[in-house]
Amino acid sequence: MADENEPTFGFESFIKEKLNLKEFDDIYCIPYQKNLCFNKNCTKVHIKLEKAVVCKHWLRGLCKKGIQCEFLHEYNLKKMPECWFFSKYGECSNPECTFLHIDPNSRSKECLWYKRGFCRHGAMCRNRHIKKKLCFSYFFGLCLAGPLCELGHPKYDIPNPEEQRAVQEKDIIYRPKNLVADNLD
Repeated sequence: MADENEPTFGFESFIKEKLNLKEFDDIYCIPYQKNLCFNKNCTKVHIKLEKAVVCKHWLRGLCKKGIQCEFLHEYNLKKMPECWFFSKYGECSNPECTFLHIDPNSRSKECLWYKRGFCRHGAMCRNRHIKKKLCFSYFFGLCLAGPLCELGHPKYDIPNPEEQRAVQEKDIIYRPKNLVADNLD
C-alpha cells in the first residue's frame, strides 16, 4: 500500500489496469525458492530466481510460454542472458547491447575431476584437461614449494558440479550500463 507522503502519478492506474503488471510476490512463488512449496495446484511461477535469466523471447515480445516459461519475464539488467553475437563471433557491434559479454577463455572450465587425478569422460569431456607433470616430492609426501609448485599436485576433494557450471563474475567482460539503479534490485 502506498504511503500518503509518496506522490502518485496519473499513469499508475494505466500500468496496473491496462498493462496488467503485478507485484513481485503475485508472480513468483516465494516458498519455492527454499524448496518449501508442496502445493501441486500452486498458480505462481516456480523458478529459482537466483539462477534464472531474462527470457530472450519475452524481450522481443515473442514468448509463447507465458506463465509456464522457465525464464524471467521482467526487465532486469543483472539477469540478462548472454549476447549471442559475442558468444558466436567474439565481438558485438552494438555499443548499447543489453546482454552479457562473457570471456570466451572462461567458457570451458578446468576439469576438476582430471585435476583430482582421473576424469571418466576422457577426450569427450566438455571441460579442459590441463596436463601437468607429477611432482614427485608431493607424491612421496612433502613438496617444499607447496601451492606455488609448478608441477602437478592432485587434489583429493570431490568437485562440486554446480560450482563448475556457474558463470563467475570475473568472467563477465561487459555488463549493461546501470541505467536505473533502483530497478536492478
